[in-house]
Amino acid sequence: MTNTEENVVWITGASSGIGKAMAFEWSRLGYKVVLSARRIELLEEIALEIKNSGGESLVVPVDVLEEKSIESAVQTIIKNWGRIDVAVANAGFGVFGGIDKLTAKDWNRQLNGNVVGLALTVKYALPHLKKNQGRIGLVGSIGAYLPNPNVGAYGASKAAVHSIGQTLQVELMGTGVSCTTIHPGFVESEIAKVDNEGVLHSERPDPRPANLMWPTDKAAKVMVKAIIKRKRNYIFTAHGKIFVWLQYWFPSIMRTIASKGPKPE
Repeated sequence: MTNTEENVVWITGASSGIGKAMAFEWSRLGYKVVLSARRIELLEEIALEIKNSGGESLVVPVDVLEEKSIESAVQTIIKNWGRIDVAVANAGFGVFGGIDKLTAKDWNRQLNGNVVGLALTVKYALPHLKKNQGRIGLVGSIGAYLPNPNVGAYGASKAAVHSIGQTLQVELMGTGVSCTTIHPGFVESEIAKVDNEGVLHSERPDPRPANLMWPTDKAAKVMVKAIIKRKRNYIFTAHGKIFVWLQYWFPSIMRTIASKGPKPE
């Protein structure tokens, strides 16, 4: 992948947060960027910014809760640009509430979006990635390793993402395709402002600690670098690494820290 001008990267969940920042970072490195999400107007704004900076992008709307939407998106990419070299399964969201409060609808929505949608993104991109010894990026969370009071469904979904990444790393042996599973700590995003029905409440405060929050552009740089270097698993932010280390060696301490964390309103 030395001639980046010919390489196509497809990013789901590209309308905001980490996905948007990664779109700009891949474009800065010379890649053609396919922008996918549900909010078309936001994707078009990002596409215009990329164009004005001298890059190339393609807006392909997708809803990862719908398999046909994912399959159709891949067909559109191939029809327009003929290839996919990097697929970043970034689309995801959080469902909030204690285990004793969550309904079957809550669980289904969380797992369908963060797990099934991610897996199907890989499924439909994979035949094209195999042609070019491409790269897969799965966006997980340090929540895959930690206790997650009041966001147990989200943590379970990210643990599944971690497992999918490990499985792909075995299934893809000999194909030339790599799979990088990325587990960020706290990064600026809208995730805490979206309710369990998927409605954005821009005025809602983010309960996550502001002093630990990474800006999206900083996060995007390390995430893209990890995918390019074909790392298998990548945990980042200093606090994220510390929390995962504590959970591994001193789980009782991590349980105490988690129990004192912010509670959803």
